[in-house]
Amino acid sequence: MATGRFVLEKGRTGKFRFNLLSTNGRVIASSEAYETKRAALAGIAAIQKLAAAARLEDRTEAAAAGKKATAKKASAPRKTAGKKAAGKKATTKRSVARKPAAKRAAAKKSGAPRKMAAKRVTKRAAKS
Repeated sequence: MATGRFVLEKGRTGKFRFNLLSTNGRVIASSEAYETKRAALAGIAAIQKLAAAARLEDRTEAAAAGKKATAKKASAPRKTAGKKAAGKKATTKRSVARKPAAKRAAAKKSGAPRKMAAKRVTKRAAKS
């Protein structure tokens, strides 16, 4: 009777990983990255010890029932949530586009031309 095997490798990052291969050479399970070879070997030993006696805990039916319950809740429209979200988006856009009041006041006092106006003046000078 052929058996599966563990293949231990050191990756490019210098960490150790192992794969559990089936009798036909396909990967059945892959490990996390281990800092040391000793830790990876301990992981292999733990799987060898625990896997034979491990029991199956099937959560697929509970997950499907949970999705049905959340789908019903999600389909109920909320009027206030949409208005609040739209208000927040608009506020965020306005605050990003505006300069702080202190900078606006300083620009007015200095009499410096705006950046856009300076670009227009440069373009006009180049045309003539």
